Amino acid sequence: MYGPTPLTPTIVLVHGAFTDASSWAGVISRLQAAGLTVRAPANPLRGLVQDAAYLRSVVRRLDVPVVLVGHGYGGAVITHAAAYSGPYAATDADNVVALCYVAALGLDAGESVQDITNRFATPETDATFTAALLGQCSVGPEDELYIRKERFPEVYAADLPTSVTNVLSVTQRPIARSALTGRSGPPAWASKPSWYAIATADRMLNPTAQRFMAQRMAATEYLLDGSHAVVLSQPGAVAAMIREAAEQGTTGRSDGDGLRPTR
Repeated sequence: MYGPTPLTPTIVLVHGAFTDASSWAGVISRLQAAGLTVRAPANPLRGLVQDAAYLRSVVRRLDVPVVLVGHGYGGAVITHAAAYSGPYAATDADNVVALCYVAALGLDAGESVQDITNRFATPETDATFTAALLGQCSVGPEDELYIRKERFPEVYAADLPTSVTNVLSVTQRPIARSALTGRSGPPAWASKPSWYAIATADRMLNPTAQRFMAQRMAATEYLLDGSHAVVLSQPGAVAAMIREAAEQGTTGRSDGDGLRPTR
């Protein structure tokens, strides 16, 4: 007697800071063309605990296997959301079968975004962030951060045309300063298979930091010669990695998609 046919996972894409869900457009079209169901919810960017709680509620409502994909700060959110172990453990997103990180923050327990960026600081990110106008000039945790318009192309998206970065720089979604200091809970990558696309020309999140996090989580690594905006500049390569994770989430194995992983 044959068992039930394994369900193909739904792909949930989580954007990072300074952008929105439209950054996944090229990836989404390729995943949909491959027959995959995709969701790309808005990441609130208000704080790690709040953002993870929102994502967790989105994932639970799907009631199907899920591959979570995070870009940049979105990586910290999926890490926390998929392994929540607080007082409401019954509400965990236990339908997550795999994690994909794209130039993303895969934090460890008790770690913050700022811990990683301070440890792996780059000259390019010095003085990049500035408080958005909130009717005050304080530097408290309630402030919001954005990338200075004149520095956006070189820091965030050096491999995209000027016509594109000019638009991206003025449509940024700011992130609450407190999101950078929020502490992660037990990491989902400790118990779930993970993939990591390292953007080797990233000037926002040091590629050395990316490689460190990928190796720490024992992820299947892919090297992509792109900026932090690699989801926009190389959507085909990103989509291929996600398809591999979805295949393994369905069958428990992977035949690859033409990318060459590094270990």
